[in-house]
Amino acid sequence: MRTSKPITVTLGRQQASVDARLASGAYDSASEVMRAALRALDREEQTITAIMRAKVQEALDDPRPDIPAEDVFKALRAHHADRMKASKRDA
Repeated sequence: MRTSKPITVTLGRQQASVDARLASGAYDSASEVMRAALRALDREEQTITAIMRAKVQEALDDPRPDIPAEDVFKALRAHHADRMKASKRDA
């Protein structure tokens, strides 16, 4: 019995990529190409998650004192105002 179900996918411009892989002989079917693509996407997402977790942990482990939110937002507002002024000058 089949453990997966057939689906229909419209690839648009990516169809050329699938066709090239099939023509090269690297894959025997479009299904194999799609499974490989999904495995690559899974690896990419796992890597990004690991990087983000490490960055969060790094921030949590940072011994420097916290910056009050009001100071952060004040600096952001000033930065934004400066950028807006520069944008108007350059326009």
